Amino acid sequence: MRFFRFFCSLICLISLFCTNPVYGESFIGEETHSFVANAVREISPAVVRIDTERIIEREPFDPSLIDPLLKELLGEQNLFPEKERGQGSGILIDKNGLILTNAHVVEKVDQVIVTLSDGKQLDGQILGSDSITDLALVKLDNHQEFKSAPLGDSESLEVGDWAIALGSPYGLESTVTLGIVSSLHRDINSLGFSDKRLDLIQTDAAINPGNSGGPLINASGEVIGINTLVRSGPGAGLGFAIPINLAKNIADQLLKDGEVLHPYLGVQLVRLTEKMAKEHNEDPNSLVHLPERPGALVQSVLSDSPADAAGLRRGDLIIGAAEKDIIDPETLLQQVEESEIGKPLYLKVLRNDSEIKVSIKPEALPGIG
Repeated sequence: MRFFRFFCSLICLISLFCTNPVYGESFIGEETHSFVANAVREISPAVVRIDTERIIEREPFDPSLIDPLLKELLGEQNLFPEKERGQGSGILIDKNGLILTNAHVVEKVDQVIVTLSDGKQLDGQILGSDSITDLALVKLDNHQEFKSAPLGDSESLEVGDWAIALGSPYGLESTVTLGIVSSLHRDINSLGFSDKRLDLIQTDAAINPGNSGGPLINASGEVIGINTLVRSGPGAGLGFAIPINLAKNIADQLLKDGEVLHPYLGVQLVRLTEKMAKEHNEDPNSLVHLPERPGALVQSVLSDSPADAAGLRRGDLIIGAAEKDIIDPETLLQQVEESEIGKPLYLKVLRNDSEIKVSIKPEALPGIG
């Protein structure tokens, strides 16, 4: 009887072990996969490889290596065309063949060839690109429906969320790496890119050359960002992606107009904190007295700019814009980016310990488009 009870208990334990997913379903013959595999399976058909070509002209010989006498005998050498190839990744965002990628992937190229997940290659047409946000929109030259990726909400992200990067690093197609969201709203200017306007998603998922333009997805397989760069040198191993909410907005503008116009004021700003202001004011050699509060301090004003026309001066401290408190240049830049070109943007400014209001009309950032 004692043996019989032991045998029944053993059978029950085996049954529990085989049917409970915590202990492993593989014992009952059912194949199991991680959430990563499930997410990747859903989105992989929408991930593409982008190959580019452009014609550049080079001299047949390095001028520094040619003997001056020989150069005189040969005369001026004609330039000859040479093909330069590049590679990146992209993500299909609708069934009609629209692809989001990085602007630097398709910048100044003559031909775009897109390789789908099934190996089929199609020509791509660049509808528009925006160097300020490093985003571009490519249209596939084919009359068929494509599998598009589900787009998530980058504003709902939290540090510690899963992050999965897909793309073709070093030409290795269908590569998947896993990590987490390491930080949010990472200012690209702090990474040494003063010509961009981006708050990036930082991740420890491996992003390498060739991943550029590919998707960063969440645990549900939704695109939360567009991979754009990896930190080299000190801090190597950190990857960054453009939030998908911004990317969707830029894609809409590129599809409609073929370009994106960014408002600008024409000021160079530095961050001012209460501590920095106090230290400055305590210096007997300081030329001006700074307000001891946070804000965006005007360091210089460009001539013939909207800021110049509005009367902003060096030493002004901008503490408000469009009814929003300004604590640093990044906060102000966000308000400028959300403003409309040609329409007044009202600033709250501290000048000589007096608060004034300045009406400024942002203009389109020169040299863009």
